[in-house]
Amino acid sequence: MRYALYFTPPADDPLTLAAACWLGRDAFSGAGLEQPDVPGLSPERFRELTEEPRRYGFHATLKAPFALKDGTSEEALVRAFTDFAKAQAPFDIPELTLARIGSFFALVSGEPCAPLQDFGAAAVRAFEPFRAPLSEADIARRKPDSLSERQRLNLMDWGYPYVFEDFRFHMTLSGRVPEHEQPALQKAAEECFAVFIGRPLTVTTVGLFEEPARGAPFRARALLPLTGLR
Repeated sequence: MRYALYFTPPADDPLTLAAACWLGRDAFSGAGLEQPDVPGLSPERFRELTEEPRRYGFHATLKAPFALKDGTSEEALVRAFTDFAKAQAPFDIPELTLARIGSFFALVSGEPCAPLQDFGAAAVRAFEPFRAPLSEADIARRKPDSLSERQRLNLMDWGYPYVFEDFRFHMTLSGRVPEHEQPALQKAAEECFAVFIGRPLTVTTVGLFEEPARGAPFRARALLPLTGLR
């Protein structure tokens, strides 16, 4: 079993529903969903290109997946999760936009957002006491030779390279997309998420997700409102 702290809107939020349809899976119910038609891509190919984010469910990573270290418990983790949600205040991301990060697509913040960076940093620190050390295989999967020195230190110290200064909020919509297929997928994503792109996104919730076994689909274990004061 592994756990992760993710941002995702509520299960019935229009963005969550649109993204679940896009990915072909609802991380709250676990139900498989029919994906939209994408001109220029076969249904089978579109399903392949969304396979990786479908397994994780629609989300933005705050604390990357981790196993519980010895001496901790799921009950203690859930209590810490509840306390964390109570301590964090809601805030607005000024603008949501579609971006290509390397060769994958995601919804991202269109401009720097200090409350968002603070939110990510707080999650990394709050749940570090529960994280078991990475295995050698876990470290190798992150391809440390391709990381900057600071990212390698983050990986060893915090279990994930992209934290603090290297944190970039992104809600992943695809796996790696070959260059010749990028225009078709980008156009489809722009159409699917048109009512959300270019508009603010209010962050009011935080999710505790779980992976029952390595490689299994992640599912939303709990979603709590942010009720702290800023």
